[in-house]
Amino acid sequence: MNALGIRLTLMIGPSVPILAPPLYLENLQSLQVTHSDSGRSGFQITFQAGRPGPASMMDYPLLALPLLKVFNRVVLIVTLNAVPRVLMDGIITNQQLSPGDQPGTGTVTVTGEDVSVMMDMEEKNVEHPAQPELAIANKIIASYAQYGLLPIVLPPAAMEVPLPIERIPAQRGTDLAYLQEMAGRHGYVFYITPGPAPLSNTAYWGPPVRVGLPQPALSVNLGPQTNVSSINFQNNGLAPTLVAGQLQDRQTNQSVPVQTFASTRPPLSSLPAVIANQPNVRTRRFQGSGLNIVQSFGRAQAQTDASTDDTLTVSGELDAVRYGALLQARSLVGLRGVGFTFDGFYYVKSVTHNLSRGDYRQSFTLTREGTGAISPAVAP
Repeated sequence: MNALGIRLTLMIGPSVPILAPPLYLENLQSLQVTHSDSGRSGFQITFQAGRPGPASMMDYPLLALPLLKVFNRVVLIVTLNAVPRVLMDGIITNQQLSPGDQPGTGTVTVTGEDVSVMMDMEEKNVEHPAQPELAIANKIIASYAQYGLLPIVLPPAAMEVPLPIERIPAQRGTDLAYLQEMAGRHGYVFYITPGPAPLSNTAYWGPPVRVGLPQPALSVNLGPQTNVSSINFQNNGLAPTLVAGQLQDRQTNQSVPVQTFASTRPPLSSLPAVIANQPNVRTRRFQGSGLNIVQSFGRAQAQTDASTDDTLTVSGELDAVRYGALLQARSLVGLRGVGFTFDGFYYVKSVTHNLSRGDYRQSFTLTREGTGAISPAVAP
């Protein structure tokens, strides 16, 4: 499909997807793709469904071919300004037919999720003796090589090799749930992003990405440079949480105080809420048990880090053609044109791509730990 200089490539098939026949692209009405750093990414594609002529009386032509069956794999590639990007690599999990009450008004809609849904199909009872969480994460990801997973697994600050005489890490649930459980202990995230090449995916297990080159800036109220059509800011003073309490070290049997004072994430704001809101910052009691000193401080700091991530939340919508790029979730972007308090750099928490003939818009959610820009200007 071509619209507004945007080219969409659709690949679909049972295991190794192939280019979709022209019939599917000609009848494609709209698609929606959502990427988020919490939970699986998803997609929904709507096709116009008709039964023209006697030859199609047995079934809808779109359904006569087996390409839209559930658990088939779908790859969506968007080419914008001559730059192709893999927008989605996922699995169809739901198929819906709406025949319509008038000729030509029927639709077929397929809904699905990224390939991590296949990690959530089977609950397991598995032990991982003498393996740190870094090794366990790599091992689980490697078992899904058929989906072209490229692992990026970063070691946590508090990591130990468990001695079998003390404890054995045990998995009780699906692979996806266990990867997310391990990540949550350290304030980490786990997700799968499509690309960089078609039929490949990047499996990331590590802290939220708050370093690196930012994406092209989002511009508000800047005349011809404006690319954001709507935007809203929310500053939640109750989100930041400190942790304090006592721990009885399982190795020395000594009682040790546990306390956090601020987030250890790379700062994106000049006025972090934990500092700006003193002394009105929530404090929660440390609840860990059966841990050593290093583990307990790591768990407490992970709770504080995660709590500050969503202190300042920005939601809005941009015109993809005026923006000239695909806004990517789980990375940084600059925002300009709204003043010092809310200008600056943000972490892109989620992006929803809405594409139909003649229109391409991206809805986004941005977050950071407080107000105030950390640089005097944001590059375009």
